[in-house]
Amino acid sequence: MKTELPLVFYHAPNTRSTGVLLLLEELGATYALQPLNQRRGEHKAQAYLDVNPLGKVPAIRHGAALVTEQVAIYIYLADQFPAAGLAPPIGDPLRGPYLRWLAFYGSCFEPAIIDRQQKREPAPPSMSPYGSFESMFAALTEQLRQGHCMLGERFYALDVLWGTALSWMLSFGLVPKVPVLVDYAARVNARPAIIRGREKDAALAAAQSAP
Repeated sequence: MKTELPLVFYHAPNTRSTGVLLLLEELGATYALQPLNQRRGEHKAQAYLDVNPLGKVPAIRHGAALVTEQVAIYIYLADQFPAAGLAPPIGDPLRGPYLRWLAFYGSCFEPAIIDRQQKREPAPPSMSPYGSFESMFAALTEQLRQGHCMLGERFYALDVLWGTALSWMLSFGLVPKVPVLVDYAARVNARPAIIRGREKDAALAAAQSAP
């Protein structure tokens, strides 16, 4: 079985890879944690640049497969562990919307947030990946009003990505604290696997901060 292959997870706490740690907990996956201490520059050492030349986390190695890029890792892992039920299978009517909102995160949401945080004007409409911040934000909040999760009432890997990101961005004031976002993030954060994963991340962060 594919899920019996050794799975190595390259992770630095309190980064984008925290969401992948939470996803692995939700999946109940067995994995070998390869921690990276960014304060010591371990993510820029040659050993890790051989894994990801950009020196960014997360990354996973699953058998012979090396996967970088946050959204790609979510898609890959949820498909590799189908028993957890965290991805609509190919042929399911929700498969398309599931992929749509995963892609929306990386191609529209993050670029819009970064431009806004940096006080940069978006590119002209014909070149902007997200149109305008207002249209992007309206699309997101309208989708979240459809149910308790991103695609209605069923929790998917998609919700780990969005719940983790929105929790972080709400805490730093990067997105408006509208009830639909606050309530959604709270529901995701209340899940036992998410709580367990955050405790592991906090413990690793504390260990790396120790003298």
